[in-house]
Amino acid sequence: MISDTVERKAKSSTFAVINPATLEEVGQVPDDGMKGAKQAIEVAHKEFPSWAGAPAEQRADVLQKAAYLVRERIDDLARTMTLESGKPLAESRGELLGSASFLQWSGEEAKRVYGRTVPPSIPDRRYLVTKQPVGVVAAITPWNFPSAMVARKAGPALAAGCTVVLRPASSTPLSALALAEVLRDAGLPEGTLNIVTTKDSAPIGDLFATHPLVRKLTFTGSTEVGKHLMQLAAGTVKRVSMELGGHAPILVFADVDLDKVADGVIMAKFRNAGQTCACANRLYVERSVADELGRKVAERAAALPVGDGLREGTRIGPLIDERALARVSDQVNDAVHRGAQVLTGGRQAHPASLRGAFFEPTILADVPGDAKVLHEETFGPLLPIVPFETETEALTFANSTPYGLASYVFTRDVGRVFRIADGLEYGIIGVNDPVPLAAQLPFGGMKESGIGRENAIEGIDAFLETKAISIGIAV
Repeated sequence: MISDTVERKAKSSTFAVINPATLEEVGQVPDDGMKGAKQAIEVAHKEFPSWAGAPAEQRADVLQKAAYLVRERIDDLARTMTLESGKPLAESRGELLGSASFLQWSGEEAKRVYGRTVPPSIPDRRYLVTKQPVGVVAAITPWNFPSAMVARKAGPALAAGCTVVLRPASSTPLSALALAEVLRDAGLPEGTLNIVTTKDSAPIGDLFATHPLVRKLTFTGSTEVGKHLMQLAAGTVKRVSMELGGHAPILVFADVDLDKVADGVIMAKFRNAGQTCACANRLYVERSVADELGRKVAERAAALPVGDGLREGTRIGPLIDERALARVSDQVNDAVHRGAQVLTGGRQAHPASLRGAFFEPTILADVPGDAKVLHEETFGPLLPIVPFETETEALTFANSTPYGLASYVFTRDVGRVFRIADGLEYGIIGVNDPVPLAAQLPFGGMKESGIGRENAIEGIDAFLETKAISIGIAV
């Protein structure tokens, strides 16, 4: 909990946070366990009436001041993030600027939680619709965006008047604790946001999903875990928001500038070494330009510097652990075994004798339809290229997955833009835009990529209950 980090460290066991690039320890945090998580929920429940009753302007001021403080402290916060996540320092700074925008947007939306009056069907009635915070929110955030996901969940929840219990990923808790400290310094009352750090994270997720005092669960992570938590949450008919796995396609048509598109493909694929749920996983290219675009993308991928995120110029940091490395290696080996051609990369990297799990930026061509990489989320710096003949075939390829989070299209044909956008079964579509993300745009997926939306006006609606009030006036 943000109010007593030092005290908790003295009273509880701790666990180490490891730099994935060097495998060196960068800090110790409390291992709160089930007892600490239950206490955090009780504290949040106790503080809920006070925070829910606070004027919207007060909640807005806290969040907007927190956004200012994130920008002011960005150098220290970015270094912390890079040390625990491995991502390049420039990307950490970019993530923190995004975090600040989420907090600022949430603060602005706090003052726009409007109800409405409704024309009555009976003369002596007056109908009102009001909104109020749902209650205690339990949030579970992933390691790959250790600040942005906290801001994107806690920001709108706090703006709505909810209190929050948040469990960050065990591999990247320092950024969540640092952001909680920012919010405390911005004036957030004690006990309103409670951070639970623990090495054994699965039981805490189960607790969040089943605890009767928790009225909303918001989770970002794998589809498998999300389904499990949804089943548990059904026991108390708990509201849920799920931002789950992705398998994003890029569709490239022959009418584009291939150099500009190659640059866009690199941006869409290799952020955080490909370890994002919204990054590109499959590249489908109109056949007449597939070979040429493949060469251009491979040349750019081969030039991406791999190494420690703290080193200036690094573009590809480490994978989060050895399991991630094994998954990427397996997908490459499987595709090659089935006949795919490696245009660049394809092997584990060993930059400057660093001990972390690094993999070369990898582009594959001639990838057969049954290759694992075309059906399993990669979460690594690996991109397969597949040619297509027609729009219909491109859409069939793109939609041939249970996932539906993000997708990308590159074309100059305006009519095609709308046809493809209508046909894609994805919650986010970047048209000639490799990073279609903003605080004012809803973020979330279709099919097995999740339920609900974060950001935009939908982001705060997820933490509000709606009440219908009918008032008889003939008394």
